[in-house]
Amino acid sequence: MSFTLCTWNINSVRLREPIVLKLLEEQAPDVLCLQECKSPVDKIPTEAFHALGYTHMVANGQKGYNGVAILSRLPLELVGMHDFANLGHARHVAAKLENGVTIHNHYVPAGGDVADRLVNEKFGQKLDYLADMRDDFRANMPKRSILVGDLNIAPREDDVWDHKKLLKVVSHTPIEVEKFEETRESGDWHDVTRADIPDGKVYSWWSYRAKDWSDADKGRRLDHIWATGDIKSAGHSSRIARDARGWEKPSDHAPVFATFDL
Repeated sequence: MSFTLCTWNINSVRLREPIVLKLLEEQAPDVLCLQECKSPVDKIPTEAFHALGYTHMVANGQKGYNGVAILSRLPLELVGMHDFANLGHARHVAAKLENGVTIHNHYVPAGGDVADRLVNEKFGQKLDYLADMRDDFRANMPKRSILVGDLNIAPREDDVWDHKKLLKVVSHTPIEVEKFEETRESGDWHDVTRADIPDGKVYSWWSYRAKDWSDADKGRRLDHIWATGDIKSAGHSSRIARDARGWEKPSDHAPVFATFDL
């Protein structure tokens, strides 16, 4: 079984339904994982998705904030929605495909603007979320699993436009990168994107604040696809659909793809 998976922070699935449909029509991933849906589950516009063959969905939603969903042309079943760090946020949903592979879709807290939990509660929530993920992996070592989402951390020097300038900027600070790698290693997760694209600058997010995001190209790789060690060799053909950042009324994130032969 071969399937292509895409992860995308859509920044409101209802507001940006047209570009979700554009992606599904043009790229046709078998599974699309969305973050920051900003919608209760019953308000997600599933009718148009169904018309394109995406008749399966699991989701964890809330009004106006957060929210994650997995749309699929392949049958899947809901296997979990965990409230990491007990934040009361809709930030995780997990589903299992018929081949037994579990897909975890995460939206890790952004962490606010100040990289100090003593003065910024949101930064503390981000670190706590990562720590809870780490502890959960250690207690329940994942197998035959894929983890995707907007993890809101660019871990490598070449995952940001300027490593030195961003060392004190939330998403690339040393403590975040340390916790990110600790969390990844605790579940024997492997970075599928960087296994395919080991060298060079790779970005999936460009700020709305940039007047010309493409020419300025001050990006960060905040969106990730991981696989557990037992299936890491099955992942390939990673790419980022950078052009989607320039579509009409875009998200500030671009879709990230990988194909798995399982």
